[in-house]
Amino acid sequence: MSTIPRRFLPSTASLRALEALDRMGSATAAAEELSLSQSAVSRQLQTLEEQLGITLIIRQGRRMVLTPEAADYAAEIRAALHKISQATLKVTVNPAGGSLSLAILPTFGMRWLVPRLADFARRHPEVTINLSTRIKPFNFASEPFDAALHFGRADWPGTQALRLKTEAVIAVCAPELLAGRALSGPGDLLGLPLLHIETRPEAWRAWFAAHGIEAGQVTGTIYDQFSTITQAALHGLGVALLPDYLAEQDLATGRLVRAWGDVTETPGAYHLVWPVEKARDGALIKFRDWLSTQAEDEDPLPR
Repeated sequence: MSTIPRRFLPSTASLRALEALDRMGSATAAAEELSLSQSAVSRQLQTLEEQLGITLIIRQGRRMVLTPEAADYAAEIRAALHKISQATLKVTVNPAGGSLSLAILPTFGMRWLVPRLADFARRHPEVTINLSTRIKPFNFASEPFDAALHFGRADWPGTQALRLKTEAVIAVCAPELLAGRALSGPGDLLGLPLLHIETRPEAWRAWFAAHGIEAGQVTGTIYDQFSTITQAALHGLGVALLPDYLAEQDLATGRLVRAWGDVTETPGAYHLVWPVEKARDGALIKFRDWLSTQAEDEDPLPR
């Protein structure tokens, strides 16, 4: 860092002023968020312009608007400030054992991971784990996570992965949906309303293929999470493909029934993924080594 010219390392105060102006849209709102006067924000921005030697702000009377280049700069600064704040939080909250910020899939995280975390806490009380839900893959460079639970293939760019569990699904529905219907084969499900999960767009096609049926395009209503698609199935809105661990309780109570067939393995699996640059993080290593003992598939080694 000592070789970087000082003018390329602006003060945090100036960078926060630029980021806040970009996000809030006005100097007044930025000043209020930063607990500064509008003139103080203006001085911070002017200092930044003088230090960098470029124009960042278009001043229209009392109104300040970022140039397109400044807006791009502010977006990168926002990510950098987020990383600084997360690193500071990590070192101050648990300086000895470290902490792990983990993005989890809402249903799999709560139903599969969370019940197991008590064991990890007993083994590693020095490590703090922070959980946040994310449904879709994201950029580790712009999100404050050390690792994530991910469903699919282990091909997330710039990451390593630990395979946790293959997904197996069951076609289920409310008993009343099948009342008066005599199904003679899996293909008969094409005549029923089919419920789709947004993160598994090919799930039904794969299920039919596993049962020897080329279904082509399978249409139906789409849900964003398993919690909502489960409720839709329970209320008789259609047939859903639910993971076995999620369907077993409702099947046992009779609230759901098998529409056809048994447990069917699907393409893809659940993984723990982490950025390559985080691979030597102490808290992550402890969590990853422990999680490998919970993995339900063979050969769970990182790859």
